[in-house]
Amino acid sequence: MARNLLRTALRTCMRGGLLLSAVTFLAHGAQAQDGGTDAQVERGRYLAIAGDCLACHTAPGGRPFAGGLDLKTPFGIITSSNITSDRDTGIGSWTQPQFERAVRHGKSPDRYLYPAMPYTAYVKITDTDISDLWAYIRTIPAVNNRVVTNKLPFPYNIRTLMIGWNMLFFDRSAFAPDPSRSAQVNRGAYLVEGLEHCGTCHTTKNAFGGDTRATYQGTSLQGWYAPDLSNNTHTGLGGWSADDIVTYLRAGTNRHTASSGPMTETIENSTQHLTEADLQAIAAYFKSLPQRTVTVPAPLPASNRQMMAGAREFTVQCSACHVSTGAGIANMIPTLQHNPAVNAPNPDSLINIVLRGTDGPVTTANPTGAAMPSFGWKLHDDQIANILTYIRNSMGNAAPAVLASDVGRARKAIDAQQVVWH
Repeated sequence: MARNLLRTALRTCMRGGLLLSAVTFLAHGAQAQDGGTDAQVERGRYLAIAGDCLACHTAPGGRPFAGGLDLKTPFGIITSSNITSDRDTGIGSWTQPQFERAVRHGKSPDRYLYPAMPYTAYVKITDTDISDLWAYIRTIPAVNNRVVTNKLPFPYNIRTLMIGWNMLFFDRSAFAPDPSRSAQVNRGAYLVEGLEHCGTCHTTKNAFGGDTRATYQGTSLQGWYAPDLSNNTHTGLGGWSADDIVTYLRAGTNRHTASSGPMTETIENSTQHLTEADLQAIAAYFKSLPQRTVTVPAPLPASNRQMMAGAREFTVQCSACHVSTGAGIANMIPTLQHNPAVNAPNPDSLINIVLRGTDGPVTTANPTGAAMPSFGWKLHDDQIANILTYIRNSMGNAAPAVLASDVGRARKAIDAQQVVWH
């Protein structure tokens, strides 16, 4: 929610024509200091965008990169740190080797970092890119903002436990291009596995927060379900072309869907600003992944009680925008037909969107994103469960039913508005 508030504030300023300091940083950077060349700073600025540093290190209403954003993890709250050049509360006293150890190895000069800072992916950043990134970070003006970063309960607040966690789950391997792949696919792999750290959100985690072998196969976080990015047509990207992926990362919409939640922030802050070559490389990498077969459940019959109730509610509540067939409007309102996100094994994102609504992505390529209103104030848990069960088992989709108790738990977890009528 905090990151949503930040995104809303950014949009408000951009739409009102104001020159927000955060936008200035990303668009132009600042003057190089202590020997960093202008070319290094510019390359580092691009790398900071690719790594989406601004989003996590800026609190709602706060100064860019000054930290203070609460990140809700399964283990408690971790607050992002101040990475401005302030010597007292930021990283102004750090050296480049200290910066490199923090970014690539999760060890700052005085403490171990938690993998909410995705050093497990950033370990793949090359020496040259680390140097350029450091040149840019050093140009960020000092902001005196002391942040209490560790708000985790005992025993997770003991940072030395990360020594054991790193031994078990941290693969320190540097990025190694695959000689059997094209230069384009290798560039995409470098971006996806490293700077863009896609696996941090889209790879299933174990009970200790470490990655499983289900790489890019989706996982839950902060009330959302980061979807399957593997090459299967039912829940993943198997039905998307490379151009579909590029369009989505550039605009936030494509002929299949529109982004929501944390992915919208990633697109607005990061991927829309990447070069065409890098977007094409990311798409080429994802399309190069092996085909994956998933077990497709049998859809619930139309005679099912939830299906019949959901069909009626869908007509009343949803068909005006998504149309009666669920076709939606290309590049604006997502189609619900044969939709991998609808087929996801976990309905968290769907429930979240219905309960709280969602803003459409606002990008250079899609400046007038369409929003979906909240229905949490209007529909009871069983009504929402019926609608989603109907959508997930019609229009070419097949997925487990959604229960009223699922909606109730989500409503409480994300603090969604309660129904105001009876």
